[in-house]
Amino acid sequence: MTLPARVQLVEVGPRDGLQNEAAGISTADKIAFVNRLSAAGHTMIEVSAFVSPKWVPQMADAAEVFAGITRRPGVRYTALVPNLKGLERAKAAHVDEVAIFPAASETFSRRNIDQTIDEALDAGKAVCDAARSSGLRVRAYLSTVFGCPFEGAVPAARVAELTARLLDMGAYEVSLSDTIGVAHPGQVAGVLHEVGKRAPADRLALHFHDTRGTALVNVYAGVEAGVTTFDASAGGLGGCPYAPGATGNAATEDLLYMLDGLGIATGVRLDLLMDASAFIEPRIGHPLPSRVYRANHGRR
Repeated sequence: MTLPARVQLVEVGPRDGLQNEAAGISTADKIAFVNRLSAAGHTMIEVSAFVSPKWVPQMADAAEVFAGITRRPGVRYTALVPNLKGLERAKAAHVDEVAIFPAASETFSRRNIDQTIDEALDAGKAVCDAARSSGLRVRAYLSTVFGCPFEGAVPAARVAELTARLLDMGAYEVSLSDTIGVAHPGQVAGVLHEVGKRAPADRLALHFHDTRGTALVNVYAGVEAGVTTFDASAGGLGGCPYAPGATGNAATEDLLYMLDGLGIATGVRLDLLMDASAFIEPRIGHPLPSRVYRANHGRR
C-alpha cells in the first residue's frame, strides 16, 4: 500500500471542541487559543459558528472572536453557518469560508436543527448559492454517517446519495462525520466504498469522535481508502450537544503522532500544538483526553 506524502488536518477545537463545554470560555481566551493553533502550523481552523446563541451559547461571540484573531497568511479561518442569516453574519466577520451541516438521519436532523433532511438540504443549497456569489467556498459536514443516536444504523447508500447531492449543490468537500463515535475500521472501508461510487476521494474528508477509542484506527482506514483530509480537535476537545453519550473528537495530538510516525506530513508542529492545548485546558476545568497530550504534558 502506498500512503500519501501529505494530509490536510482541519482543526475544529475552537468550534466543535468548545461548543459543548460547560465552562464559560472568555472571548479573549478563544482568540488566544486560535492564535496558538495558527502558530502551530495549522492551515485550516474552524474558529466558531454563526448559530443561535440560545441553542449554542458558547458560540455567541463568534463575530468578536473573528475580529480579534491574528490572521496568518496561508491559513483559512472558517465558521459553521446554518442558514442565510448565519451566512450574512459570517460574511460581515470576514470569514474565509463557511460550512453547512445536514445529517444522514431524519431524527437527528430534526433534533439538531429542527428540519427534515430535505429541508436542511434546501437551506444548504441557498447558502451555497449565496456564498458562491460572494466568492466564498462552502464545506459540508454530513452528520450521523456511521450511526444515529436515535435510529441506529444509517444505510451507506443513503450516505452516498446525500454526499452526491451536497457536492452537486456546490459544496467543495463533504466531511463524513461519526457524530457519536460508533464507527469501526471495517465500517469505514465499507462506507467509503459505497460513497466512492458517487464521489471521488479527493472531495471527501473524515470526522471521527473517539467515544469507543477507535478514532485513530478509523483514520488509518480512511488513509488506506485514499482520503487525505481529516478533522481533529486539539486535546480531544468536543462532543455534540444533540448526540447523547458523544465524547470528544479525534485528538489532533494523537492523530499527528500517528501520521508523523507513518512519515505523512501535515505541517503542524506537535510541541506547539500541545502548547495550545495546555493553554485551553485550565479554562475548560477538566483534563483533556488526548493520550499523546497526557503522556507528554506530564513530563513538561
